[in-house]
Amino acid sequence: MEFSKGAFMKPLGGFCSFRGEIQKMESIIMKKWSIIFTSAVLLILCLLIFGSISVAEEELIKPNEAEKYVGKEKTVCGTVASATYATRTKGQPTFLNLDQPFPNQIFTVVIWGSDRKKFNDPPEKFYKGKTICVTGKIKSFKGKPEIIVNDPSQIKFKSEPTTSK
Repeated sequence: MEFSKGAFMKPLGGFCSFRGEIQKMESIIMKKWSIIFTSAVLLILCLLIFGSISVAEEELIKPNEAEKYVGKEKTVCGTVASATYATRTKGQPTFLNLDQPFPNQIFTVVIWGSDRKKFNDPPEKFYKGKTICVTGKIKSFKGKPEIIVNDPSQIKFKSEPTTSK
């Protein structure tokens, strides 16, 4: 029996054609993954850039300025001048008064008893005397501004700028 080159290649022609299609599909898939990867990197960069801008532009206010912002979401920074866990009061609130102690408080952070379990340490001990920033919606209670904290992430320690002597 004698085989001609054409007769031998004819059955392989379908395979070679199929292999070419696989290579085309691999190329298309690689291009799509490249686009997806590039898009993901750009998205992460945008989030980092714009996320840091929003944090940098966030207006930090002092406790004595809070009454101007009732009804608004703000970050108030001050030193915890007095801290009390009112176990006999309905709802067992913890009060952190910034810059001025009770009864002359100018701003209060309220943590309800039901949220205390979210804190690793008792808030009235952990934050007392420390400078903190609390973020949330400012409300008014008996004419005094306050923020109700539902989660420890709403309270951050304020890093004081260092001064050189």
